[in-house]
Order: sequence, then structure tokens, then C-alpha cells
Amino acid sequence: MCAKLLLLPVELQRVNHTASTNAAHFTLGVFGPAYNRADMANLQPSSSHNVSQVDHIVDRVERLLLRHEELQRTNALLAQQLDTITQERDSLKSRLSAARSRVDALLERLPEVMGKAMGKESTSP
Repeated sequence: MCAKLLLLPVELQRVNHTASTNAAHFTLGVFGPAYNRADMANLQPSSSHNVSQVDHIVDRVERLLLRHEELQRTNALLAQQLDTITQERDSLKSRLSAARSRVDALLERLPEVMGKAMGKESTSP
């Protein structure tokens, strides 16, 4: 008893054909005919076409795994950059607040200084 090499026990694309938005899958017969459990006993050994499909799927999964790892590394780097930039922003906010406080203190002293300067000008000969 030889079984057809499949990743899933059923052809999900055929069972739930509305899940695909690619109508070409069904008009071109990409998925092949549907089958049921009674037909599985009569299946022939895997053909080279099925093996090439499996190889194609394996290659795609490997590429997806590599892409996933790459995205995880990128995400970690972006998180690190975000932390650095957040710390820099907080530091700049603190420095801005300190500078505003100094400017406000100078502005409060300005009338005193201006009054003293005006007093000196009126008393000078």
C-alpha cells in the first residue's frame, strides 16, 4: 500500500476553494482532482511531478524561515535603535526644560536689571 506524498491529509484548496483569490488555480487545474479516503488505497507511488512540488514547497518553507529569522534580527535592531532614540529624546527634553528654567529666571531678573540700569542712567551727569 503506497500513499501519495502530501503534507496534509486533504486538499484544503479544493475543500475550501473560496479561500484562494487566485481564480487561475481552479481554471488551470493546479491542485489536481479532489480525492477521498476510499481513493487513497488505490494511489500510485509518488511521481516526479509530486516530488518536484514537494521540493518546491520545502524550498519555499526554507526561504520563509530564513526571511523570518532576518525579520526577527531586523526587529531586534529596530527595538534597540528605538530605545537609544527614546533615551536621547528624554535627555533632550530634560536639557530643554533646564534651559527654559534658566531663561525664565533671567526674564524674571530682567525688570530688576532694567530698573537698575535706568536708575544709573538718570543719575549719571
